[in-house]
Amino acid sequence: MTLVKIAYTTNTGNTEGISEYLEDAFEDLEMEVVREEADDIDSDFFEDADIAIVATFTDGDGEIPFGFEDFYEEITDQELEGKIYGVVGTGDSELYPDFFCEAAHLFDKALAQTGATKGAEVLTIENEAEGEDVERINAFAKEVASK
Repeated sequence: MTLVKIAYTTNTGNTEGISEYLEDAFEDLEMEVVREEADDIDSDFFEDADIAIVATFTDGDGEIPFGFEDFYEEITDQELEGKIYGVVGTGDSELYPDFFCEAAHLFDKALAQTGATKGAEVLTIENEAEGEDVERINAFAKEVASK
């Protein structure tokens, strides 16, 4: 069975909610899913995964959230060749128009350096997932899984 690992961090609960939607979407595709908060994982979290997913918000002026900093700094040292990855970001484009979901794009670049294959374009979501966002999350999971 395909193993999907989802690493997430949350501040307001929006990204945690999105990670739960991702978990449901991959389980609906009959995949095994492990979902963990960034504070609870090490840099080798994706080592045994077939699919690696990062779900993050962006802190301050386009920065990686505090709870994800160590993981982010160490991820490029991992060799994830043969694995598929995807990144989902949450943000507020009204408060941070210049840095909307910047941390997700930084993770996308970092994961590309590991040798993993990008499964889908970065999915960005305004604040919490609602209505069409859930459909976009399901489509994202299907696209990643199809790789």
